[in-house]
Amino acid sequence: TLTPTSPPPAPSTRPHSLSLSLSTLAGTRGVRRWGAARGGDECRNYMKVLLSRQGGLFICGTNAFNPLCANYKGDTLEMVGETVSGMARCPYDPKHANVALFAVTDFLAIDAVIYRSLGDNPALRTVKHDSKWFREPYFVSAVEWGPHVYFFFREMAMEFNYLEKVVVSRVARVCKADQGGSQRVLEKQWTSFLKARLNCSIPGDSHFYFNLLHSTSPIIRMHGRDIILTVFSTPSNSIPGSAVCAFDMEQLAGVFDGRFKEQKSPESIWTPVPDEVVPKPRPGGCAVQGSKFNSSNSFPDDMLTFVKTHPLMDEAVPSLGQRPWIVRTMVRYQLNKMVVDTNAGPYGNQTVLFLGSSRGTILKFLVTPNRDNTVTSNNVFLEELEGYNPDRCGTDSPQARQLLSLTLDRISHSLLLAFPSCVIKVPVVRCQLYSRCMKNCIASRDPYCGWTRGSTCSFLRAGTRLPFEQDVEHGNTSHLGDCDGLLQESFIEEPDGLVSVNLLVVSAVSAFATGAALSGLMVCWIMSLKHRQHSRASGSGMGSRRKSDKEQSMLGHGHSGSVISVTRISGSERPHSQPLSSPACGVMPLSTLAASITPCLMKRKDRLGITAALGDGR
Repeated sequence: TLTPTSPPPAPSTRPHSLSLSLSTLAGTRGVRRWGAARGGDECRNYMKVLLSRQGGLFICGTNAFNPLCANYKGDTLEMVGETVSGMARCPYDPKHANVALFAVTDFLAIDAVIYRSLGDNPALRTVKHDSKWFREPYFVSAVEWGPHVYFFFREMAMEFNYLEKVVVSRVARVCKADQGGSQRVLEKQWTSFLKARLNCSIPGDSHFYFNLLHSTSPIIRMHGRDIILTVFSTPSNSIPGSAVCAFDMEQLAGVFDGRFKEQKSPESIWTPVPDEVVPKPRPGGCAVQGSKFNSSNSFPDDMLTFVKTHPLMDEAVPSLGQRPWIVRTMVRYQLNKMVVDTNAGPYGNQTVLFLGSSRGTILKFLVTPNRDNTVTSNNVFLEELEGYNPDRCGTDSPQARQLLSLTLDRISHSLLLAFPSCVIKVPVVRCQLYSRCMKNCIASRDPYCGWTRGSTCSFLRAGTRLPFEQDVEHGNTSHLGDCDGLLQESFIEEPDGLVSVNLLVVSAVSAFATGAALSGLMVCWIMSLKHRQHSRASGSGMGSRRKSDKEQSMLGHGHSGSVISVTRISGSERPHSQPLSSPACGVMPLSTLAASITPCLMKRKDRLGITAALGDGR
């Protein structure tokens, strides 16, 4: 259960930290309400930093716009030592984005900063109040790779000064061993800070850009490459769409070895910096032990001045394959969260991507690029999982459905979805949907599912020894027959409150057949009634000789009309003494109903096998 380390806080007090067991959460149907979710206005201490370090936790909170941090024991959440100032470690405003390592904003939200603290190295920060370094950034994530730390964020682009405000996505990096600049330039500030634009777009005559970065994966190893997956979307004033792009870390790092970008005057456009004017050693690099410059403190002033005024790279980081791996456009939701399982399937060699949407659902994809990590058409959409539950979360609104975080719990094979008012646990697999049909189980291409000996579609754990059958690569079911018994079972297994689809189909066909039969009989009856009335009127004033002459005259005009072959319905000759006023209309199958209406409209003499030629409009 959700057990606070002290008695539950009263509505007027600040919320407490809670110790949560994932195994306990699994036994409670997957939902737990946050203790601090009584109302956003009542909470004044928002937890913004939570780091695991040295067997404990380092937690920072906004503390009513006066950030504080403290160390806690990991199991009991008992505070260790005294509190420390949260300045530059934690944002003042809970609405501001931050990532640990740390990226925050100051009290007035006009100074964005990447700040290093808590380590053995001296505290460093980015240059203050310089739009060339940051301009209204929104930090998304931070990862370590090689000797650098990379920060992914989006900000207002200063290089597009000829346009109105344009938001672009960036990646910035700093050296882990950066010691800051000299006493004259960049003292106690990063000497290795550089940034570049991320290019996630659909190529064409005019590229279609996804400019808003929302989420990134950890660095994953795929076909011998270190790559990072990212989720982008379009701005609200553009065509709605989301995309997943992959970036190779080697290519990404290579962009920082390219040309710099500069603006020579406030009125001029941004242009590449010629290589001959770039000082030596190359600005933005890391100091190397044993070299001439074994510390960033010893870098020349001209090099430090250049990196201070030229943090932007000219080239954008290209995505793998030069296009997104997954695209969703013209939809009513926006993809904004992501987790990746790189060890899916019984052999642990499949990659499954879970994408969270703005309406609280999860889209599940099988990622299968080729050896060059460039093929995007092979990525398979597996299913859409319903995440948000308004009955259990207490309300249903667009704000309540906003997904705050998405986490994969590998032990329980489930997803943890955090919403403003609740946390929901969703299983990553639903093999039971195909449990009665081998063809559907194989065709699903879900690496978590396989057809086992028990004639059922079962969840396959990594390293399972059970014999199973699955085809994740192709989903080939040509050798399998159709599933039997699904029609009968669907009448029983329909959810409460819904009408069976099979029942609707049968009812519609039955209604059509009944209506068509009744309409045909009604037409026969009306035409028969008119025919009897016409026969009585014509019989009182005509002789048999005149009738015979009329028939001959009708046959005489056959060359100008169309020939209709009329077949007797009853199957045997009627006596000639039978009255002409009682036509024989037979009841027949639905497939011959249309062909039977015409004979019912003919005279009885015509129904006895006569071929009549109708011409001259008669």
